[in-house]
Amino acid sequence: MKVVVGLGNPGKKYAHTRHNLGFLVVDRIAAENRVTVKRKKQDSLIGEWQTNGERVLLVKPQTFMNHSGEAARQLLRLFPFTAKDLIVIHDDLDLPFGRIRIRPRGGAGGHRGMVSILEALGEEGFFRVRVGIGRPPTGVDPTDYVLEPFSREERAHLDQLVSRAAEAVGCLLEQGPQRAMEIFNRAE
Repeated sequence: MKVVVGLGNPGKKYAHTRHNLGFLVVDRIAAENRVTVKRKKQDSLIGEWQTNGERVLLVKPQTFMNHSGEAARQLLRLFPFTAKDLIVIHDDLDLPFGRIRIRPRGGAGGHRGMVSILEALGEEGFFRVRVGIGRPPTGVDPTDYVLEPFSREERAHLDQLVSRAAEAVGCLLEQGPQRAMEIFNRAE
């Protein structure tokens, strides 16, 4: 079993913000595989399907970003998977808008959702699909920046970015981490 968790904040208020990029990618994966991510389990919305003979859960935690780890902890109690079966998709301020970076482990890089997941799991041996949103303009607080809607210029490229991030997750699932990192960690 593989578990793909897209990080975001629940509710319409946050639906089109930079911090909800993980949700957008999960929604794209779901649409491309005709999966509905609406079944409520604990504090998450879940959908599932099979790829390459393996069960895959698509997850959108319904806790707020800073408490994403609680949803991950609950999933671990419900389903038979380990951290190495987990793929977490999240926005990343340290990558330019449009860049994707896949990592098999690492720290949180200041991302509070990732801090929460790392604390809940007690280990870092899971895959991250980091999706770049770039740094905020001078004078804009990063906390405010991630909770703002995408700019007009970003929206013009958002569909392509979400599609590419969904492809990266698909590649991870179907061709393995080495191939996915070779393809997607390169600058476009």
